Amino acid sequence: MSHTSITLTCNTELKDILIAELSENGFEGFEERGNELVAYIPENDFSEVAVERLTKIYGISYTKENIAQTNWNAVWESNFEPVHVDTFCGIRAGFHPPFDPQPQHEIIITPKMSFGTGHHATTSSMIRLMKDVEFRGKRVFDFGTGTGILAILASKMGASVIEAIDIDEWSVENTKENIITNKALAVKVWRSDTPKSIINTYNVVLANINRNILLEFMGDMRRLLVSGGVLLLSGILKEDEKAILEAARQHALVLDQQIEKENWLAMKLLAR
Repeated sequence: MSHTSITLTCNTELKDILIAELSENGFEGFEERGNELVAYIPENDFSEVAVERLTKIYGISYTKENIAQTNWNAVWESNFEPVHVDTFCGIRAGFHPPFDPQPQHEIIITPKMSFGTGHHATTSSMIRLMKDVEFRGKRVFDFGTGTGILAILASKMGASVIEAIDIDEWSVENTKENIITNKALAVKVWRSDTPKSIINTYNVVLANINRNILLEFMGDMRRLLVSGGVLLLSGILKEDEKAILEAARQHALVLDQQIEKENWLAMKLLAR
């Protein structure tokens, strides 16, 4: 499968907004190179019209390049650096040496074409929220798992059942590899774009996605939670805080904790 990359020149704050916008238009991976943002999408999903509309809105230009699948993987590997989330969690690739000193939890991932390497503020903020949640013996659902980082962390923190879905087949296959690498065999993952058909209930639901998906499925995420359960959300731009909290209120979810990093918010909500 061939992919298309676009390179945009923009400031740091605009990068966060563009990542959110491009994610909603099918882009699956992002690199930040100084004042440039590089975004990747399967060639067949690329829409010149959508990108030109977006760049016109923000007054920026872009360049486009078609790349082979093997080049995509080489880009990830050559640019992927280990991630430290305080002393709580470290994320590295298999070709990196072990952390020294060791964090409380170490996750090893294979950086491929799926989104989510732990570098983005939305993922690291979710990990910080997870640090203060009791996972031992709990049932967990990860909505939009990416590379499976959060699901694997939940397993390492003692969750007894972890179920995860993602719309992207690459993400699902990558997560399966990462599950084996990290011996997180309690994690089960499959391809799906919606939690509507799921009938199980959980103590914790994780959702690091984007505003529109969070709003669309807020009611379903609440339905999956037992009373007193925990919903952790990220992928929220600061300007979307009011809309997310209003949707949460309508579904009997109350804000317990909030983390702000760069232009993003992560929230811990409790089910009444």
